[in-house]
Amino acid sequence: MAPPNLTREQAEQRAALLEVQSYDIELDLSAGAGGPDVETFGSTTTVRFRSAQAGVDSWIDLVADRVRSAVLNGVELDVSDYDESTGIRLPNLAADNELVVRADCAYTNTGEGLHRFIDPVDGGVYLYSQFETADAKRMFTCFDQPDLKATYQITVDAPESWKVISNATAEVGDAAGGVKRHTFATTEKMSTYLVALVAGPYAEWRDVFPGEDGQAEIPLGIYCRASLAEHLDAERLFTETKQGFGFYHKAFGVAYPFGKYDQCFVPEFNAGAMENAGCVTFLEDYVFRSKVTGYLYERRCETVLHEMAHMWFGDLVTMRWWNDLWLNESFATWASVLAQVGATEYDSAWTTFASVEKSWAYRQDQLPSTHPVAADIPDLQAVEVNFDGITYAKGASVLKQLVAYVGLENFLAGLRVYFDRHAWGNATLDDLLKALEEASGRDLSWWSAQWLETTGLNMLRPRFSTDDEGRFTSFSVVQSGARPGAGELRTHRLAIGIYDDEGGKLVRKHRVELDVTGEVTEVPDLVGVHRGKLVLVNDDDLTYCSLRFDPESLASLIDRIGDIDESLPRALCWSTAWEMTREAELKARDFVTLVLGASAAGGIGAESQIGVVQRVLLQTQTALASYVDPSWQEEGWRRFSSRLFELARAAEPGSDHQLAFVNSLAGSVLSEEQVAELRGWLDGSAPLAGLTVDTDLRWALLQALVAHGAAGEAEIDAELEKDQTATGRRRAERARALIPTAESKEKAWQRAVHDDQLPNAVSDAIIAGFQHPSQRELLAPYAQRYFEQIDEVWQRRSSERAQPTVIGLFPSWAVTEGTVAEADAWLAEEHAPALRRLVSEGRAGIVRALAAREFDRS
Repeated sequence: MAPPNLTREQAEQRAALLEVQSYDIELDLSAGAGGPDVETFGSTTTVRFRSAQAGVDSWIDLVADRVRSAVLNGVELDVSDYDESTGIRLPNLAADNELVVRADCAYTNTGEGLHRFIDPVDGGVYLYSQFETADAKRMFTCFDQPDLKATYQITVDAPESWKVISNATAEVGDAAGGVKRHTFATTEKMSTYLVALVAGPYAEWRDVFPGEDGQAEIPLGIYCRASLAEHLDAERLFTETKQGFGFYHKAFGVAYPFGKYDQCFVPEFNAGAMENAGCVTFLEDYVFRSKVTGYLYERRCETVLHEMAHMWFGDLVTMRWWNDLWLNESFATWASVLAQVGATEYDSAWTTFASVEKSWAYRQDQLPSTHPVAADIPDLQAVEVNFDGITYAKGASVLKQLVAYVGLENFLAGLRVYFDRHAWGNATLDDLLKALEEASGRDLSWWSAQWLETTGLNMLRPRFSTDDEGRFTSFSVVQSGARPGAGELRTHRLAIGIYDDEGGKLVRKHRVELDVTGEVTEVPDLVGVHRGKLVLVNDDDLTYCSLRFDPESLASLIDRIGDIDESLPRALCWSTAWEMTREAELKARDFVTLVLGASAAGGIGAESQIGVVQRVLLQTQTALASYVDPSWQEEGWRRFSSRLFELARAAEPGSDHQLAFVNSLAGSVLSEEQVAELRGWLDGSAPLAGLTVDTDLRWALLQALVAHGAAGEAEIDAELEKDQTATGRRRAERARALIPTAESKEKAWQRAVHDDQLPNAVSDAIIAGFQHPSQRELLAPYAQRYFEQIDEVWQRRSSERAQPTVIGLFPSWAVTEGTVAEADAWLAEEHAPALRRLVSEGRAGIVRALAAREFDRS
């Protein structure tokens, strides 16, 4: 059943009426270590709250299997008609109120509420909570909205062998029947969605961040499942955690506010991580059991620092309603990259930001469903679909632009004012802007209107003339109106870089920083400067825009992208080439040729940044699968895969680049001879020098064989026998879905679309294996079935559970006018707004692919 959908209007009314003081929560998890038939746990909640008006009614939220009793101010309430969609009615409130609710709440396997997981390796039972946006009511009775903050005192009865972690420290004593009682200290005031509970036989590591400048030391904990403990690199994680605390203490000027800091890596997590105050939960895929590239370590570090930034921006000071979700997430994304560059080994993290986050933002902002960064969020269902590239990546990009405009030190000074003024409370964007205005002395009233209340990208391009010696006689930046949207022009703080030859490299010789406003902005500081080989508007990636080159600079990009000396301008050039491909301004086959390189040492083979390499290879696969003319597809895949084999053989044995090339091959369309070579790597009969074929790479290579019909059920079963872990089971599920037979696809479809009891992680694995670029004809019948059945999926499942199916099974493999027509017919009917948005985004992808193919064949 879909969960209750609180509206903003309802939340405002309740917040105006109530002031919540405290929650006492008692949870009975003593039977939680039992088998799969254990479905519920006891939850007793005592809530103390005030009402601004006596004698009025309100309600409190609870999603429970059974409500045993509810007592308000000593009076038993009638709960015989309890309905989770409306919660528990609270009649005739007093000025001061106490409510006690006893209920049986349900464990979940969907990553919502209190998730329960049984480890197939050792039978250990693991629990963790996930409440954002409004699932705290699945574990305890509460007023489940961010602006009704309170303190929490949690008591948990749990099996003796379990560790129990929450937002505060705990005292552990004996309870009856060999059960331990964990009594947690009362927390500071915080929102319901930030409450956390993690319980089970978790492995534990301890450390401490020493106090600085008279501040108290911070106890640090790291947890993961016992069967993963041998793979967890605690020393690296503690180092990055301490680097983060050191950086944020100096930057924010406020000591970490939540006492201790635990980081828990948990199974079947739906997102990357969650910023529960003092008890952060992470996707346990961040515990690397096999060799990964340095890029994944960098991304994990970004996630660690992202969640840590939330301790101040999000937890200490919290948004009033979900319309400021963007500010919460954008700030943490921006701050995490700033901290990576300023405090960790990842000093080129802004290059990754340009390559990854910006690419995500551009893609999202070009969809018909794009929305202002400061989006209107009328209800909870609208929140769920706004965890997107606008909320995270575009928001962080425009914050980076704001920092460039006011100056970093002024921005940080404004943050200190903001934290001091709103600590333990709720705040809005206006509150932040006021603090920044005070600190910087700049008027920012226009900034929100230009950047947060509009949609789309401005295109910026240089316009200049030169003399006979190649020196600028005039130079201006031309700005086009934002699209999609109303065509607004914005103020951009940006830099212009002039790159020229030096020792065989393209090196920046001149830089000018300025504000670009209006349609044309003159740049007199460049008059008399030699034009060089490459003119880069938005050098250093200060603003958020679509970038284009003059013809000579574009030629330099295509011929010499690998010669650009620094990683960030190189990443900007890769990004621009890709955006031109998506916009049908650069033929997709020409983008593929750029990536492959005109010489053995050119193209992607010359790129040193492993994160850029992996991103560009993914983009090339997209170009081949969706953007090149179908008549050139076979040749394109052949050229791409052949080049990857060359690069894998030529790479330094055992290097990140070698692993990246091999992983890309595993997801590509291959010839019979190439599949045979992969088999040789897998079984060791013809190994690739330096390549460690460990557990996860074995699965990747096997899945490639399966997708091409060179392996099947027997090989999958044999591999699973070697890897009887939760991850192994998911890898096997994906491999079975990849089997190129009608029977396999039908089974995968039935499970992903109709089995509502599957854990999210298993369903995601099946969906990931359902389509492969070599299997398009096999998938043809499922386009029509998607539009016939997807509405029922949305109605049956929560948004968290339904979204992966809606997005992952959209028939993106069917790049035809027929798919557009079917989508149009479906969109002409009545459907839930959030579902309509997701389907319209899939349709837009098909329209874009058709335009790119048309241009590619021209």
